[in-house]
Amino acid sequence: MNDQNGYDVEDLHVGMSATVAKTITEADILLFSAVSTDVNAIHLNEEYAASTPFKGRIAHGMLSASLISAVLANRLPGPGTIYLAQDLKFTAPVRPGDTVHATVTVLELGDKGRVTLQTTCTVKGVTVIDGQAQVKIGSSARRAASRQG
Repeated sequence: MNDQNGYDVEDLHVGMSATVAKTITEADILLFSAVSTDVNAIHLNEEYAASTPFKGRIAHGMLSASLISAVLANRLPGPGTIYLAQDLKFTAPVRPGDTVHATVTVLELGDKGRVTLQTTCTVKGVTVIDGQAQVKIGSSARRAASRQG
C-alpha cells in the first residue's frame, strides 16, 4: 500500500474488484446539472421526457459514470491513482431513485504502474454502463529503489 492507503501495483492481481453503490436522487441530478451546465430537458423536465423514447426523466450518463471515478479514487486502486483514460458504452438509462452499482475489476497489469480495468455500472442487475479504464499507480519497489539510489 502507498502512504495514502492506496494499492501499489505489487498489491494487485488480475480479477481483483471493488464496488461503490449510490442511489441517484433528485438533488444529485439538479446539482450535476448545475456543476456540468448540462440542462438537457431529458434530465430536468418530466413533461418533455415523457414524450421521448425513455418515457420519463433519466439521470445524466456522466453522473452515473462518475461513480467509476469514486471506485478508482477510494477503493481500487484507491488513493494516489491517476486516471489516464476511459471508454464508456451507455447501454440502459438510469432513472431518479435507481441505485447504481459501479464495479471496477483488474484486467491487466502493465508496465510502469499502468493498469487496465473493466468498468461496469449496473441497476438491479442490468448493465447500464460498460467500459474500460487505464490508470497509473505507484510501485513500492520503485519507491524503495529511489530511496536507495
